[in-house]
Amino acid sequence: MGEEGEEAPFEPVEEKDDYLDELTGLQEPQSAMMFSSSEAVLTIEDPNLHPMGKAIAVFVIFICLLGFLNGLDYASAEDGLVRPDEFVYRLSLNAPDESATFRGTVSDHNGDALVNATVYVSWDENGIWNYSEVFTDSSGAFEFEHLDPGLARVDIIVERDGKRDVLANRVLLSPPAMIEPIGFTQIDFTVPSEDEFAQAPCSNGAESCEIRNIDLTPGQMEHPLMDPGAAGIYITVGFGFMGLALIAGGFTIWALKSGSLLVLRTAAALSFFGMGHYYSACLFGLVAFGLTFAVPRPRIILTDPRHDA
Repeated sequence: MGEEGEEAPFEPVEEKDDYLDELTGLQEPQSAMMFSSSEAVLTIEDPNLHPMGKAIAVFVIFICLLGFLNGLDYASAEDGLVRPDEFVYRLSLNAPDESATFRGTVSDHNGDALVNATVYVSWDENGIWNYSEVFTDSSGAFEFEHLDPGLARVDIIVERDGKRDVLANRVLLSPPAMIEPIGFTQIDFTVPSEDEFAQAPCSNGAESCEIRNIDLTPGQMEHPLMDPGAAGIYITVGFGFMGLALIAGGFTIWALKSGSLLVLRTAAALSFFGMGHYYSACLFGLVAFGLTFAVPRPRIILTDPRHDA
């Protein structure tokens, strides 16, 4: 036995080649590394717009032109295919009954208010003529409620110097707009002087008559009197259509320059709201929006720059 306190000789630990293998649990490959190539290539998305997308962009520009012409038609109140009075009349056809309020003032040729003048409103309802009448107040104002929207005849009756003067007009009562339950029409009337009524022929052909008439309705068949505010809203809608067309056209040019299919799709969606005559822009815009989903995404093959030298 050895002596107490004698230290055992130091034996160096032999390093193992598989030390990392023991830590990771993976065995290092014993064979030589082999590299192989395949026919796979690296590609990136082409920043330019596909030719099909460019064709759709030209189509969208055409749609924007239709929307702009539609807005120009709306903004031209006296001309065009659709006029404010026709637009309001079409809306009144489907409006609820007794949903119109009619108010205004009556004054003479000097601008003075006519007190206690009779305002007589009549309208055709399925072949039956209905009517309602009120008297003007001390300021010459009047107001009707629960009238039917649409065309109506308004007679202003003024009694003066033993004569009864009647001024007839054709009026378009506005229907409710947007979420409003009632349509409001504001029109101010000016009654001609007694001399003008004296020159008007009597209805019975006599030289002098107690009831004198000035009938303006024949000249108001195409353009009846209507609320100036309703015409203003109509013109504003026209400028809105023109603005949408210009914005959609700007997005289309942006898409052509940037090659972005998303921007082109946005332009097609905006052109849809341009309406157009007979809803042409709506229909074409919907087609253009659908075609943007069929545009393929071209890709560019990445090559080694050294091979191009």
